[in-house]
Amino acid sequence: MKTIKANIVIIGAGISGLSTAYNLAKKGMKNILVVDKSHFLAGATARCGAGVRQQWATKLNCILAKKSIEFFAHANETLNYHRDIEFKQGGYLILSTSEEEDRQFAKNVRLQNELGIPSKHLSKEEALKIVPHLNSDSFTTASFCPTDGHVNPFLMSEAYYLEAKRLGVDFYFFTEVKDIEVNEGQIVKVMTDKMDILTSKVVDAAGGYAQEIGQMVDLDIPVFSENHEILVTERTQPLIEPMVMSFSKNIYCQQVPHGSILMGRNNPDALHNHDVSSSWQFLDKMAKTVNHILPEVGKQRVIRTWGGSYNISPDFQPIISDCQLQGFYIACGYSGHGFMFAPITGELLSEIILEQPLEEYAKALHIDRFKDMENIDREHSVV
Repeated sequence: MKTIKANIVIIGAGISGLSTAYNLAKKGMKNILVVDKSHFLAGATARCGAGVRQQWATKLNCILAKKSIEFFAHANETLNYHRDIEFKQGGYLILSTSEEEDRQFAKNVRLQNELGIPSKHLSKEEALKIVPHLNSDSFTTASFCPTDGHVNPFLMSEAYYLEAKRLGVDFYFFTEVKDIEVNEGQIVKVMTDKMDILTSKVVDAAGGYAQEIGQMVDLDIPVFSENHEILVTERTQPLIEPMVMSFSKNIYCQQVPHGSILMGRNNPDALHNHDVSSSWQFLDKMAKTVNHILPEVGKQRVIRTWGGSYNISPDFQPIISDCQLQGFYIACGYSGHGFMFAPITGELLSEIILEQPLEEYAKALHIDRFKDMENIDREHSVV
């Protein structure tokens, strides 16, 4: 088996690994190597719902989302992309269904506005002006942010990939990491089924398999993976401009630029594993929910269903950090939102790796925050 050298090995060629590789290369790092056990974009990124939003309940997630949205707005030019990432700011309309949820939405909007996010707390009548065919009996109030929206995950990832390659990043696909050798507290080697890679730095951007990669260096990353299902309809005339979402009703639904409608939900009974299949039970529950909230959307014909991996952290916020093992870096635990946080992930992780100054908020993303679970700030705005 051959042996090669790298200044850093990034494990995982999904959006987080791609963004990190690009940012490191842009800042001048050489001999960056990205490995993936499958093909380009084979994991959770390609299975996501493509939504990007800034409406969160925690300050940390709001900041991450706002900074990422700012990047998406000029990503075509920044990444010299020959196509269009399909960044569409149709907004997110998030429905409240109870007095308790309405109070939380009011609190959320105050926080978001303080951070410069232009969200609004809406009455039922105001929400119906944005999406007139909502079932008015299915919700009480709503929140809306016009700068939330949609990005095509395939095109966005290709843009990162092509620019990273242009900057000199090497990619090895269908190359599975089998182990990581550590000697006297130092990373020495990444062992794959195709080659050994001599390196002192490793980024764990393995998505749903992040915990397994951590175990190779005796690091217990407090995340787990579970299947979240999604469907797509045939193309139809414009029906909904914003993403329509309800945490309490367990649904998100948006019409993408080419006319199809994507919708998904979580399964409270999902097992902690790497299953990404889809089930008739999902389709049954989704059909009932969407017919109740959006009857016009409920009339559309489904053409495909699938599952995707949510890698979930204890506080539903990402882990973007170094750790006690020198040279080992982590980007995981996005709880279903890794795609929308990808731009800031690569920027922050490159700063950590290159030992550049971090803004104060970024320090709260460190894995050590889970040592004090009683005082942790949990994100609740999740489907």
